[in-house]
Amino acid sequence: MELATAYATCRRINARHGRTFFLATRLLPARARPAAHALYGFARSVDELVDNPRDGSDPAAMLDACSRALDRVYARGKPLTDPVLLAFADTVGRYGLERELFDAFLHSMKLDLSVREYATFTELAEYTHGSAEVIGLQMLPVLGTVVPHHEAAPYAAALGEAFQLTNFLRDVGEDLERGRLYLPTEELAAYGVERQRLEWAWHTGGTDRGITRALAALVARNRAVYRRAKPGIPLLRKESRSCVRTALTLYEGILDEIVAADYNVLGGRVAVPRRRRFTVAGTAILTRLWT
Repeated sequence: MELATAYATCRRINARHGRTFFLATRLLPARARPAAHALYGFARSVDELVDNPRDGSDPAAMLDACSRALDRVYARGKPLTDPVLLAFADTVGRYGLERELFDAFLHSMKLDLSVREYATFTELAEYTHGSAEVIGLQMLPVLGTVVPHHEAAPYAAALGEAFQLTNFLRDVGEDLERGRLYLPTEELAAYGVERQRLEWAWHTGGTDRGITRALAALVARNRAVYRRAKPGIPLLRKESRSCVRTALTLYEGILDEIVAADYNVLGGRVAVPRRRRFTVAGTAILTRLWT
């Protein structure tokens, strides 16, 4: 299979499933876009094995197969026929991405098969590291930096965490449908909210003062993580900054929409309106072309 075809497959996966991220990748230099799509394609494909397994498939066995696929990628031995793996392997080799970043990701995906909730943010940190922080670290060599890699790494990890926390807030109802709760139960309990109360709100579309107050506190915490990540943008190569700034603006914009909906994330999916997404991205594209 031709490498260009493999990368095109990953691009289609990104365009279909990761609208905000895909829009932001349009701001990357042409050399970096295929790698961004390949990394997204791999992560999305693994995530689908856990969240939407095919009839009769065993997610645990499929994740073990993914680990063996990583063995082949890093051994650079047996030819790869899967288009996502082919593009992914080329990206790994091209940017020298470390195996441990992907092992940590698979570990968090395996946690989804057995862990149904987390009591504290400290407990959640293990999952968030593998499911999100390592994504930022994977992207860092693709984006490029103007400082030594290790200086920019904490900010890249923080941005991945911030995106993931936003996902947890936006998708709490869908996650409950899958039997999972990522909002720490002790944080919720401080406002008198139990898991059963969230499930009631999801199934009825209702809410109450306790849920609203708990979500408001979690949104505030999420915004603090975005503030921690923002100083990392100037550490990136100049041509990559607009992409990351746009992704951050659009993703943090989901929090704005949650606030505008009075924190009723269980009454329907909250999203940044298409007009705003294209306005933010379009302005960034025009600015980049001008400069």
